Amino acid sequence: MPGMPTDGGGAIVPFTGEPGQGAPPVRPIRHGVAPPIFRTYVSWSSGNLLQVACLRPPNSEGGGGTVEVVGSVVEVNLGDGGSGGSEAEEKIDEAEMRRIEYGSVPAFALLQSRKNSLADAATMSHVPSVPDHEEWWQYVLEYSKTIGNLLGNPDPPVFMIEDPMTILKFREKPTSLRAAWELLEIFYVDKHLQGWLPERLVDWLADFDSLLSTMASTVYSKLSNFQKKLINLQIVEDDPDYWNGLSAALSVGWLDIVVNMLRFHGSYQLDQMDNRETENGLVEAVAVLVSTMPRLRPNLPTGKLGQCCKTRPDFIKAWEKWRGQVTKLECSAFWIQCGHQKTRDGLKNLLHIMMGNINKLTDATSHWLELFASHFLYIKPFTVGFEGMHHLAQKCIQLKPSSGTNGLTGLILGVLSENTEVVLAECTKNFGPWLVTHAMELLTADNDYADVMLHEERPNLGGISIEELHRLVYAQVLCSHSLTWQIAPTYLSSCLNQGLGLLEILLLKQPIQDNCLVLKTLEICRLYELENVSTIIMKIAGIYHWKHGRKGTGVYWFQQAHDKVCLDRIAQQLFEHIGKSVTDDSFKQWEGLLELLGSDIGSAGGLEFLHRYRDFKRSLQQALDRRCGARQTVDFLIQLMKNPSTPQRFWLPLLHDSVELLNSKLSPLMNVAETTLLLNKLQELSMAKLRPDFSSYHLPSHAISSVRLALASNLARAILGDP
Repeated sequence: MPGMPTDGGGAIVPFTGEPGQGAPPVRPIRHGVAPPIFRTYVSWSSGNLLQVACLRPPNSEGGGGTVEVVGSVVEVNLGDGGSGGSEAEEKIDEAEMRRIEYGSVPAFALLQSRKNSLADAATMSHVPSVPDHEEWWQYVLEYSKTIGNLLGNPDPPVFMIEDPMTILKFREKPTSLRAAWELLEIFYVDKHLQGWLPERLVDWLADFDSLLSTMASTVYSKLSNFQKKLINLQIVEDDPDYWNGLSAALSVGWLDIVVNMLRFHGSYQLDQMDNRETENGLVEAVAVLVSTMPRLRPNLPTGKLGQCCKTRPDFIKAWEKWRGQVTKLECSAFWIQCGHQKTRDGLKNLLHIMMGNINKLTDATSHWLELFASHFLYIKPFTVGFEGMHHLAQKCIQLKPSSGTNGLTGLILGVLSENTEVVLAECTKNFGPWLVTHAMELLTADNDYADVMLHEERPNLGGISIEELHRLVYAQVLCSHSLTWQIAPTYLSSCLNQGLGLLEILLLKQPIQDNCLVLKTLEICRLYELENVSTIIMKIAGIYHWKHGRKGTGVYWFQQAHDKVCLDRIAQQLFEHIGKSVTDDSFKQWEGLLELLGSDIGSAGGLEFLHRYRDFKRSLQQALDRRCGARQTVDFLIQLMKNPSTPQRFWLPLLHDSVELLNSKLSPLMNVAETTLLLNKLQELSMAKLRPDFSSYHLPSHAISSVRLALASNLARAILGDP
């Protein structure tokens, strides 16, 4: 959908709102193209991504000799809620996304190399396919961990001095991209988590609860809001938000936060006017029960509370004992002695949550996923694997319908329903081609159905698979930017049907004005064994530099391409440029070009004569100056006269230049056979002189006679000196 921008105060697409309508969501586009913008193109990409191309006028010139960007293609995500996104989410800008794109290339390439090695071994040994190898899921897990570290670290930094009144510790803001990646890793890759999958889901929620909704409240938002008002509270236990925050944090298993908040209670203060020992004892008893809650998991992260149980029998035993202690405290007579009503009601509510009261859990949580996680903590603590998860999720959605959700909830439902098509669609719709391309390795790690679905070649897609289609889409996105096209070959080369053809097109379309860029393109050709493409690029570079006056650079690229046809044409142009006489002045004009040719004469095509003539002229000058032997000069002369690449019109100038050397020696410089060869060449010139197209190169009229006399004298001396 092309269009020319109008005068809109600097806006690419000006908008005038209708009366009575609200302002539309505004999404700034950082295209990096200097004004004026001549034309814009808007087209749909995958999912909610919109591609916007901004172009400058075709005849615009940058000032100061600098190279300016004449066009740019950027992607706008229409599914991020505009300006209404979560404040707790870290937006990924273009520079950060490029860092992720470059950082994921080594991990992707290593995994593809390992997959090819296992496939070759499976073919030779008749063993099961690649996903059936025991070590394959470990390779995918290593790959997933590498990509996850690239997306960010959710762990909070450790400070030497911490504020005791801090509820939510400072940490790097999470991103939906990392949340989606970790979710796929939990459910599809890491087999170590199968025994304590619900606990891992609780950990995931602790890291990314702030991303679940852009409009409705969450446990994270409740605690964050209470943290802001805590500094102005004198008696925290009188504030309803204090007990609501405690209930919310306990419902999702944030035990360390619950214990920390319980310590805020006024009964812990030393300067008490009233006797609050019983009240403080009840608060401390609840804090102890919270901190000793059994958790079915191999270990607990640093700073996390709970009683770690590594085996299911140990967990069942510890859970029954702990639940009995909770029930005993709930029936204790000390509650009658507690004089603070809000403390008594708040602590009782916490005990009911730990006892699995569904009504209390529903009231404490804000999002259906929080209620979903609380079921595994307090109602169904012995759940293993996917056992009834999807049905439970649907039930929680009915109890806690939420609005303003983002792509994570749809992805979670697709994962819980074990529906690969839904998972792939949600990733494509909400997270873009990068995640889809790299996450497909996770989906097929231990799922035969997903492996067949993604790798099956489909006629409606042009004979390619879904996996190859998404890789081609991602490679196209990389190719559209000047800073990322270099990594596109990694993904194109993994597409066996259409990837290599598109890779050749990509490399041939790269500009050849910059030698560094040409060398980079040729290195890519070498890595992927594209010799034909490399040759074509070198020929194109040679033609470009030759036409723009950089003749030495042009000859270099023609030599690298072994293009003898172009080199012969260049030689012909040089011959015409030299003129009618090969004089010392004209020789200096092209001597520098011959220096660039180097010593590899064989690859110089028609320029071989010029290279040899350069050596002959140097040797002749040194011989006349008594700096070297004359025999070497004669050898150069004989080679030139014998070589078929020496044009006939240069025979006479060569012989005429040698007259002085031939006449300066009393002893013959050539034997009879060599002298006879030169006389025969001279005779051919005498016959050619009769043709109308003969050129004498403005040599003296007696040039042929002088050469014939010098050769005859040398022949006589050679005959007399021949034994």
